[in-house]
Amino acid sequence: MRADLHTHTYFSDGMQSPEELAKNAKAAGLTVLSVTDHDNMDGDAQKRLAAEGQGLVYIPGMEISAYEGTKIHVTGYNLRAESEAYLRFMRDRRAGAYERTEDILKKLAANGIFITMAEVEECRPVKQSPLHTMHVARAVAKKGYYRDEFTVYAECLRQGKFAYSDLHRPTPFEAVEVIHAAGGIASLAHPGRIEMERGELERLLSRLKDSGLDGIEAVYSTHTEEETAYFEALGKRYSLLITGGSDVHKENVGGRRVGFPVFEPSFRLLEALGIAK
Repeated sequence: MRADLHTHTYFSDGMQSPEELAKNAKAAGLTVLSVTDHDNMDGDAQKRLAAEGQGLVYIPGMEISAYEGTKIHVTGYNLRAESEAYLRFMRDRRAGAYERTEDILKKLAANGIFITMAEVEECRPVKQSPLHTMHVARAVAKKGYYRDEFTVYAECLRQGKFAYSDLHRPTPFEAVEVIHAAGGIASLAHPGRIEMERGELERLLSRLKDSGLDGIEAVYSTHTEEETAYFEALGKRYSLLITGGSDVHKENVGGRRVGFPVFEPSFRLLEALGIAK
């Protein structure tokens, strides 16, 4: 049984519809698909219909954009979208994302890059979903300041750059807390991308485990074989579920494809996700 537990659609910063994602997932030979858009589960009914229409087992999910000195994202699975914990989280995320975007636009303007909120909104396909930094990046690229959105992010918007904003960003501990409060399970996303030395990262993982972290995404599109083996061993040491995913935002963009690298969930993970093998 193959699964991809880390994918995105246009309900956050992805560039594909749930239908397009599900079709590609089926073609890739997947059985299980989770859509983990950033900081929201909007469109969950549409995502489920698209996945199940392709004969896939659908797992509702979300990737929380968390920070603890650096980017430390957390994926959540099987959250209850009707729970008060989730609804409160979404109210905070939508309001916070708007204020953060305003802060980014002010910093861009101070450096000669003039973008309006309306121009950012034009780059957000689903208006009720939280604004995302990549919506700003696309607006900047669209006006010709840089050649593409990825360059905008790398040169202006990522942590340490002049237009970065840390307003209203939850910590990974808060992310684990809200995922659990909403009835879900929490996994540390793409640990190989966390900008920490391994000793520091392991200390963070230990603290997150003490706070209830359930899993670690050892199998990931940009992890090397050595990194995958290391994070699998780390997960085993801390009795964490091993999760895996492509982090695809659009097929074959950035070298990512849904269903790759190949990930076969353990029986323990399938049980935690409520799937009979």
